[in-house]
Amino acid sequence: MLEVRHLHVSHGVIPVLHDVNLDVKEREIVALLGSNGAGKSTLLNTVQGIYKLSSGSIRFLGKPIENLPPHRVIAEGIVQVPEGRRLFPHMTVKENLLLGAYPGKAWQEKSERMKWVMELFPILKNRANMPSRLLSGGEQQMLTIGRGLMAKPRMLLVDEPSLGLAPVIQDHLYETLGKLREFKITILLPEQNALRALGIADRGYVMQDGRIVLEGNAADLLQSNLVKKAYLGR
Repeated sequence: MLEVRHLHVSHGVIPVLHDVNLDVKEREIVALLGSNGAGKSTLLNTVQGIYKLSSGSIRFLGKPIENLPPHRVIAEGIVQVPEGRRLFPHMTVKENLLLGAYPGKAWQEKSERMKWVMELFPILKNRANMPSRLLSGGEQQMLTIGRGLMAKPRMLLVDEPSLGLAPVIQDHLYETLGKLREFKITILLPEQNALRALGIADRGYVMQDGRIVLEGNAADLLQSNLVKKAYLGR
């Protein structure tokens, strides 16, 4: 579904991603493990069309997308759930969700999409008319994911969803992300929390200093000495 080949990306004159190769198959959940500054968000922003690559290629469903602007990438079916949530704080939960429904045919189905999102995250229904700034951190993360789902994505790029959240909230978020397979949504999941990510993922990649240094099935990565030492404290 997503094919990244020999990707090089620089911020100004500073190289950030180095010869990155990555594949995501349809309806997979693929974890992208790496510490802060490893290059995970840069990779997502390049796929989304926010950053321009120096060289390499990105294909989605067989179509080259590396030169498309962000709104065109969204129209193709790739939607990013950004790290840090980036909600509109003075707008209500409902208004934030509606903003996610602008591309393609999503607006025509906004009522049905909102009903579905609120079934996935029932707390959002109870908070529908509340300004998003008054939500807890976990509720804001649910709203951010819900806003992404309003756009009818084929693929969701979910950046660090567990960051700063209590374990019980992480449990609910990851359970919900796992359910999205049933709705034919493919997920690329950058995370520092390897145990969480690999717990629901089919496969995973490990990124260090802008390079992919390890890849494999989720179960195999959990047994990897590199993952144990770097991310599991073992």
